Amino acid sequence: MAKKNMIQREKKREILSSKYKFKRLEIKKLIKNATSFEQKLDLQKQLQKMPRDSASCRGRNRCWLTGRSRGFYKDFGISRHVLREMAHDCLLPGVTKSSW
Repeated sequence: MAKKNMIQREKKREILSSKYKFKRLEIKKLIKNATSFEQKLDLQKQLQKMPRDSASCRGRNRCWLTGRSRGFYKDFGISRHVLREMAHDCLLPGVTKSSW
């Protein structure tokens, strides 16, 4: 089980990311279409003044059951440990343990 503060930090990042998403996209579009260098610098400063955790790339995939961030399977949304246990218990449709 992951530490509770790490899970809460991740939830905070999701909220900030969704809150500032459109504002960030608008500023990035303006930077791309800016004509002068000074205008680009001003827009970059606006972008840097936003909270750091509002960037979507700072988010980390976590297992919805345990909160583990490593060994995450995107198809199921769970970590490798939980995937193995659930596959053994036949809780995942179409997943079987291979043996040869």
